[in-house]
Amino acid sequence: MQDWTSGYVADIGYTFGYYAELNPMRVKLAFLNQGLVCPQVSSACELGFGQGLSANFHAAASEVDWYGTDFNPSQAGFAQELTAASGASAKLYDQAFSEFARRTDLPDFDYIGLHGIWSWISDENRWVIVDFVARKLKVGGVLYISYNTLPGWSTFAPMRHLMTEHAEVLGAEGRGIVSRINGAMDFAEKLLATNPMYSRSNPQVNERLRQMKSHSRHYLAHEYFNRDWHPMHVSTMAGWLEPAKLQYACSAHYLDQIEAVNLTPEQQAFLNDIPDPMFRETTRDFMVNQQFRRDYWVKGARRLSVLEQGEQHRQQRLMLLSHRPDVSLKVTGTLGEATLNESVYAPILDLVADFKARTLGQMEKALSDKGISFAQLLQAVMILAGSGQVALVQDDPVIDKARKQTERLNLYLCQRARGSADISYLASPVTGGGITVNRFQQLFLQALGQGKSEPVDWAQHVWQILQAQGQKLVKEGKTLETAEANLAEITNQAENFALKSLPALKALQIA
Repeated sequence: MQDWTSGYVADIGYTFGYYAELNPMRVKLAFLNQGLVCPQVSSACELGFGQGLSANFHAAASEVDWYGTDFNPSQAGFAQELTAASGASAKLYDQAFSEFARRTDLPDFDYIGLHGIWSWISDENRWVIVDFVARKLKVGGVLYISYNTLPGWSTFAPMRHLMTEHAEVLGAEGRGIVSRINGAMDFAEKLLATNPMYSRSNPQVNERLRQMKSHSRHYLAHEYFNRDWHPMHVSTMAGWLEPAKLQYACSAHYLDQIEAVNLTPEQQAFLNDIPDPMFRETTRDFMVNQQFRRDYWVKGARRLSVLEQGEQHRQQRLMLLSHRPDVSLKVTGTLGEATLNESVYAPILDLVADFKARTLGQMEKALSDKGISFAQLLQAVMILAGSGQVALVQDDPVIDKARKQTERLNLYLCQRARGSADISYLASPVTGGGITVNRFQQLFLQALGQGKSEPVDWAQHVWQILQAQGQKLVKEGKTLETAEANLAEITNQAENFALKSLPALKALQIA
């Protein structure tokens, strides 16, 4: 009998994650920062969409026609349920890559995205994807792909191999992947306790295993325990994508583009002397010990003139996502934590604290008397966007058209939050993607939608839902036993939500 899983973990569902890098809106700022022409995205595809949150959020919150596939029928079924809830036109299937690639009803795409899946599939499936991208990605189109990379995984890769071998050889049949994962980690922990030469030569392995044990077993199953697991150098990735005529464009992780927080001056100078771009990227990965790459590749890179780059930069609209007093003036890069220049960042943050969308050109003009250059403004925006404090904003006609779809999707998700905390995001037509909103916050929004206007009423709404399911809050590691203690804590959270989160969610047209 044919194994439809192709060695991929299928007996436990993938996590309900949302991955902002998959949002085509993010390409604009990344490409502009590199002086590259960015395509107008009207058709997009996600391969291996997991539970389908990203694909559905991006379909509901934009005008883009989305397609995608995930071989797991349970996950595809949930993704289709989300599509039905929003009323978006996304077409999401449960086909293997080879079957999906043979479809004759697919358009050519401006954008194709893969999150993580590349590291966990066979070479056969990789060739299917490369051929699909070669045939279906338009000239000028963008491929987003994230993957485990070297040298960052080189130290832990042997331990990962040992644990998967344990799960395969010594894991009890019929007990499921979670039991086998726990057994493999226990075995690894006992092995390290014997102080083997391997851990003495690689002392960070102990800390990596400790961090691993804190993760959800759903995450670990897919991240570590697939049959295929192949981290690769970025230069190797370039070789894979060359038949599809793809060129490396830039990192999709904005902070990777800010060298001052990742590389010393000596390292920057060393890299600048390397003429070949791919060899430079490979060398850079050694400097930062890169473990996970999030990259944009383009079919036919074209450069903007300095004039075009400046004009397009100034047309980009953005807004603040966080409560102004809570925005940290610190950023963490490979070099550690850096303190941002308050004389530059404070005026910028004060300007956008009202959650109104502004173009960079408008911001430049408003800050003209603060001594902030346009170059400083651009770097600040990249850092604030990279740390999730600001986001690009779609055009008003797109926002207006998408809002009904995001309202329906968010209504469904808030209703679902009554019994589950596994989805911590809602969709915004303003940003074209997902925004972090936890379970209680979703339930506060549900209460607000029912006409309850005060935080104390939102708290009562949440407590009634928890009581009906026999659930209690845990605070500082201790369960709150009495109704009074639970209600007091929920009320405190509701009041903080009203003060800090609700204004932003209203501006994002989520509330």
